[in-house]
Amino acid sequence: MRLIIDTNAKTVQKDDGATVDLYGREAFDLLAQLWLKTSWNQKYSYTFSWMGRPVIQHPDDMIRLQEAIYRLKPDVIIETGVAHGGSLIYSASLLKAMGKENGRVVGVDIEIRPHNRKAIEAHELAGMITLVEGDSVAPGIVAQAASAIRPGDVVLVILDSNHSYDHVMAELDAYSPLVTSGSYIVATDGIMEMVYDTPRGQPGWDRDNPSRAAVDFAARRADFVVEEPAMPFNESELNRWVTAWPNAWLKRVS
Repeated sequence: MRLIIDTNAKTVQKDDGATVDLYGREAFDLLAQLWLKTSWNQKYSYTFSWMGRPVIQHPDDMIRLQEAIYRLKPDVIIETGVAHGGSLIYSASLLKAMGKENGRVVGVDIEIRPHNRKAIEAHELAGMITLVEGDSVAPGIVAQAASAIRPGDVVLVILDSNHSYDHVMAELDAYSPLVTSGSYIVATDGIMEMVYDTPRGQPGWDRDNPSRAAVDFAARRADFVVEEPAMPFNESELNRWVTAWPNAWLKRVS
């Protein structure tokens, strides 16, 4: 992508030579995509925490996730990939704030480092969180995560561990049966397909990424569709999310 930004003329010139209004919606979409790439390369998402624990996500996606959680009001949120635990704390805090006193958050990771486990287990919201250590697609580990679910629970699943196509597809197959109708399994970090050519990127990510896995999963399943939750509030002309999670939201429709 080649853009020429002229702040004096208030235009953006695109690849095809056409110019658009610098302050219009099309320019916003173009510049937002470029910002996502450069912000990812600068590790912008590594500069945030939630209630004391690092949460390595773009704030836009965390707000959109909050919107979905508030609408769904899940009883159980299962997350693969624990890292520092910030996302687990985030989910637990939302359930707590919504009055879900029996809400449960399950974090699954092949390795939970001792200092992270200690910090999570010492947190004020630790009572709502269960940590499961092991390969996220191993049947026994999936069963441990699923044991938190009770009859009638609304379940949301977030995938944020190994982001290779094959592993994400395996996680989608393993955890999608746990998702309740109308809820989602979210394959995060599809931004890999956008940033493969950045200094921090890797060749092959344009094909080997969660976004492609999610699209292919939905193509062979009648009970899931790729569908971002509707914006509950929008007084702008914008109709696209600024997101590091393209094609992430797989909604269970039956």
